[in-house]
Amino acid sequence: MADKKKYYFAVDLGATSGRTILGVLSDGKLEQEELTRFPNNLIETGGHFYWDIYALYFEMIRGLKEVARRKIAITSIGIDTWGVDFVFVAEDGALLRNPMAYRDPHTFGRMEEYLEKVVSRKEVYDITGIQLMNFNSLFQLYAMRQDGNSALKMAKKILFVPDALSWMLTGEAVCEYTIASTSQMLDPRTGELSERLLKSVGLTRQHFGRMVQPGEQIGVLTEEVQQMTGLGAVPVIAVAGHDTGSAVAAVPAKNEHFAYLSSGTWSLMGIETQHAIINERSYELNFTNEGGVEGTTRFLKNICGMWLYERCRKEWIARGEQLEVNGKRVPLSEVSHPVLQGAAMQVEAFRSIINPDDKVFANPSSMIEAIQQYCRESGQAVPETPAEICRCIFDSLALRYRQVFGWLKEFNSTGEPSSTGEPAGEAAGVVEPAGEAAGVVEVLHVIGGGSLNKYLTQFTADALGIEVLAGPQECTAIGNIMLQAKASGDVSDIWEMRRIIANSVEMVAYHPTADKAAWDKAYEKFLKISK
Repeated sequence: MADKKKYYFAVDLGATSGRTILGVLSDGKLEQEELTRFPNNLIETGGHFYWDIYALYFEMIRGLKEVARRKIAITSIGIDTWGVDFVFVAEDGALLRNPMAYRDPHTFGRMEEYLEKVVSRKEVYDITGIQLMNFNSLFQLYAMRQDGNSALKMAKKILFVPDALSWMLTGEAVCEYTIASTSQMLDPRTGELSERLLKSVGLTRQHFGRMVQPGEQIGVLTEEVQQMTGLGAVPVIAVAGHDTGSAVAAVPAKNEHFAYLSSGTWSLMGIETQHAIINERSYELNFTNEGGVEGTTRFLKNICGMWLYERCRKEWIARGEQLEVNGKRVPLSEVSHPVLQGAAMQVEAFRSIINPDDKVFANPSSMIEAIQQYCRESGQAVPETPAEICRCIFDSLALRYRQVFGWLKEFNSTGEPSSTGEPAGEAAGVVEPAGEAAGVVEVLHVIGGGSLNKYLTQFTADALGIEVLAGPQECTAIGNIMLQAKASGDVSDIWEMRRIIANSVEMVAYHPTADKAAWDKAYEKFLKISK
């Protein structure tokens, strides 16, 4: 790699906020600078919830104008967002409404209706290998078709959110592989959208743009955008458009013998494989196969993460709860996360345990009461104080991680083929596995905001009995930037990307330190109360 500095512009959009980031690659190291940060607000109107695609476009332009103002010559632009949502485009190129948000209730009950009347649950999973969730694109489109949605009727193109934003910048309509894989319409065997599933909701392949892989160039800025921003014909690159795809690409692993835990409000634990794993066992356990970079698959399970803690903390603050700090009673609103979590460490371990993924914790009116009721009904001590409930959550999450990690090792060591057992296209990365899928898992990488939680990370190492490396926190933006660097030829492949990231970020190592027998006993308790 040349020593000359290279600049990359990343757009990283989450379901609550977004950022534009300037990435600088020089001397084998990556540095980042946040240029702008802005809210991503849901719009409620006419009984539905929408994303403001024009506001997001405005913020992209604002960030690009800042780059031009500072006279920075950026090499390229990349966009990543949340999954499943999409934009309708008319024959004349006009957007047909803002995109409906996955949080909209119009899909409630529609997934079950579709799976009963249109295509069976088992067949949908066999085609896609994706965890069945009511807000997946397939079920959104089914609900819209049933409701006579006028925008869907008039749509010439359907673009997933990152692809829609790229289209607004370049005029090129594409369908990026990793974001398409979240839709419940992509067949990983072929690397293409399933004609069977498209037909089931009245669509054809022509409704979507050409399929592109992470690292491909989509196009360059239109003359209109060049005039608005003051930039030239800057290339726009298809990074891993799904934010988790970009995040996993940024895991600073040394080799393929790793698992990852993307930790935040939700936790995603998985492995990176060279093929999709679609069989009876993955169906039974509701694992998902999402598209990765360089033809890989992110085989993972969604786990309820810090959602439990976040909801409880909101309630404590609303109730005016207090915590004793240095001999004084202090309102929870004035207590930092580390202080509250430190107090939880003084509580007896494994006194109360829950299954974080039990349906009662999906969206209860009171998370505190839901946790207490779960413990009461399972014959355990009922946690009362914030410290007791916090300890219950952390113990339980670590034990749930252990359970999912055990399942991952099962798949990892068997290397089972997809349900057909047939080789598939190399573009999709679905091939008949030879021997082990990826060998023994040697380390767990915890990435995302949850990597800063030292107590839960240590518990994870103790529960799993394996080394845990925490960091980086800003993994999504890093993956976005490094995939642009790969597209420009500044790095050769994902492993060079990961070496650069490892040299550029600080990781914290956690090793099992607690009594293994105590964790084994707690895990037995967890399995009993989870039945």
